[in-house]
Amino acid sequence: MSTESISDRYEHIRSISVTALSALLGVAAAFACLYLYGTGEGGAENQEALLVVLGAIIIQFPLIQVSGIYNEDEFGFKHYLFIGFMTFALWFVTWGILLTTEVTI
Repeated sequence: MSTESISDRYEHIRSISVTALSALLGVAAAFACLYLYGTGEGGAENQEALLVVLGAIIIQFPLIQVSGIYNEDEFGFKHYLFIGFMTFALWFVTWGILLTTEVTI
């Protein structure tokens, strides 16, 4: 017999959902940057690529509110920071790998 309660499972599924959404949008932002700016001269130095990842971060907040993952009172500063960090980190690593390997789309 399982000792987990329904609320523990819900919390686990909720945290997996937010983490997966942040990771997937970070990787998608990296591929969008690759498509928009390429791997040629100045690809890694392009400051406009930060706008793409910022857009990926900002678009997640309405998605999370609409999906009902968090209630309005449960979503705090810690959650904003986590989503921003996860999206930026996955974007940074993925785009770095794509630029290093000189992949083209």
